[in-house]
Amino acid sequence: MTVLDTRALNRATLARQLLLERAGLPVHDAVAHLGGLQAQEPQEPFTGLWSRLRAFDPAALSELLTGRRVVRTHLMRRTVHLLTAGDVLAWRTRFDAMLRQRVLGTYRRELAGVDLGELTAAGRAVLADGEPRSMGDLARAVADRWPDAGPRPLGEMLIAALLPVAQLPPRGLWRVKAGVRYLPLPAWLGHDVDPLAPDDEVGQTLVRRYLAAFGPAATADLRAWSGLAGLPAAVKAVRDELVVFRDERGRELLDLPEAPRPDADAPAPVRFLPAFDNAILGYDDRTRIIDDAHRGLSVAGERVVLVDGRVSATWTVEADAVVVRPLRRFAKAERAEVTAEGGELAAFLSDGESDRVRVEAG
Repeated sequence: MTVLDTRALNRATLARQLLLERAGLPVHDAVAHLGGLQAQEPQEPFTGLWSRLRAFDPAALSELLTGRRVVRTHLMRRTVHLLTAGDVLAWRTRFDAMLRQRVLGTYRRELAGVDLGELTAAGRAVLADGEPRSMGDLARAVADRWPDAGPRPLGEMLIAALLPVAQLPPRGLWRVKAGVRYLPLPAWLGHDVDPLAPDDEVGQTLVRRYLAAFGPAATADLRAWSGLAGLPAAVKAVRDELVVFRDERGRELLDLPEAPRPDADAPAPVRFLPAFDNAILGYDDRTRIIDDAHRGLSVAGERVVLVDGRVSATWTVEADAVVVRPLRRFAKAERAEVTAEGGELAAFLSDGESDRVRVEAG
């Protein structure tokens, strides 16, 4: 069985994540290909797409949100993601049980006396008037029935688990700061959420779509990305479609046979990634792209820079300048490439008013 070393896996990841070469895809198609974008920080997906797409126009993503073709919602791992309308309608029910369990994992004591079926019905009744509400507004509207639970646990259970809802614009639009208001997905998108298929077609779709955007990968990586319990039945159902590799630790890696697996020596350009980027958080074993010593950076929401395909710096914006803080010493050519790409990012973030970049000493 072919063994893929860390560098080969790195180049495959970059290719699948549109980070080896910027793609000419429309924004909608890029969001679909990536299986959604991590989006709890509302402005971060814009940087993620800028790093992946040629001539990315942030207005295009804003228009997709206002046009109801892309949606902000809780899904993978109970975190907010940006997904196409078609994907969220097709996938949401498959995540129901996981979402409930994750909220209960945080608020099991507070919600011990709450019948979740009754809570669901109460939440739906409140939202039936078509008025967008914040989580706090919705929780307060039902809190009298369950005074011991407290509004926060009730609100999180309703919004993050029991009710398929969309976060409405202007939340998540380019350069807009806005509070979070919700409507049920069927009310916002004009279509009901798909019911759960008995043969787990959605699970099989998730396996294929994950491998297309993240493979080659182990079932533990699939579980880490989705929050679901490894999808063993779905993996078994599609296994004959897949090819199998091993990594240097001996883990079995699954992949789509025709998916790109570039040569390990393929050049990898500098890329600036936003907070909580999929390319890092989409794996259980993240060593293909980030050293274990720096693993906590992505969880903490640090923005990172890829140099030769690996996390090699963090970055922030200070007074219209992109400031890069290396995690290792850069060679002269690396520093020049980081400076050039950082200047392009500064211009993007400032609408061309600044291309200032400062690379600190490593």
